[in-house]
Amino acid sequence: MTLARNTLYRDDLLAGQRILITGGGSGLGKSIGQRYVELGADLVICGRRAEVLAQTAQEFQDLLGVRIETHVCDVRDAQAVHAMMDAIWAQGPLDVLLNNAAGNFLARTDQLSTRAFDAVVDIVLKGSAYCTMEAGRRWIAAGHKGTVMSILTQSALTGMPYTVPSAMAKAGALAMIRSLAVEWGPYGIRTVGVVPGPFPTEGAWKRLMPQERIGEAPIEHGVALRRVGEHHELADLCVYLISDSAAFITGEAVVIDGGRWLQGAAGASAYHMQQWPDSTWDSLHPKKDKA
Repeated sequence: MTLARNTLYRDDLLAGQRILITGGGSGLGKSIGQRYVELGADLVICGRRAEVLAQTAQEFQDLLGVRIETHVCDVRDAQAVHAMMDAIWAQGPLDVLLNNAAGNFLARTDQLSTRAFDAVVDIVLKGSAYCTMEAGRRWIAAGHKGTVMSILTQSALTGMPYTVPSAMAKAGALAMIRSLAVEWGPYGIRTVGVVPGPFPTEGAWKRLMPQERIGEAPIEHGVALRRVGEHHELADLCVYLISDSAAFITGEAVVIDGGRWLQGAAGASAYHMQQWPDSTWDSLHPKKDKA
């Protein structure tokens, strides 16, 4: 996997920064992690599958010549998160926590089991909270400044049918960001969020965007810029938000979706109107007869 190089950033921009990405072995977390390493960060990744973490660590070592620290951890388990953070801090304190681990699927809410509901909420909301609290209490006790960044979804802002548990959990994560921005700000701890639009990944994309959901029209038609996002675009935003250049940003969730949610807010008719020929517009506004 190779991300597009952006010469906007110095190669050593994140040197000395120790960063944990939950769910960092695959998908968007992996892409963001690679960008962090390219810019000099000391990267730590965790997830539930040891083989996925090992494969990613080996890829990064082969590609970038660096060793990646990995931890097998189920973020739904508060004790497991506590033990992981102890192990990480034994090697050195974190500077950044990126809450990326997530779970989601399409389902009719009236037929959703409580177990299925918990499976999503426990990862997305509780997992993010457990990791954030464990990092925050260590930073505060040591007087160490830090940044918590959480990957959110459009559903956190607008709600979303058929992915209700995720929408509820992501909205809770957004509330956590805004709440802790004030509570932990005096300690020099920033909390920020990123709201990605359509960034195709090998796993989640297939589950959440089956052809039956997309229909005949390409998904790009629902995006104002008429394309999906590229991973390097998201990764570079995630670089900026943890960098010193963003040191005065906290409590905010930055949307990077090519105008998708605004296109949706405009309604389905907006897309169709953009396809109208000039003759249709002329028929709505007939020219006045010249005198």
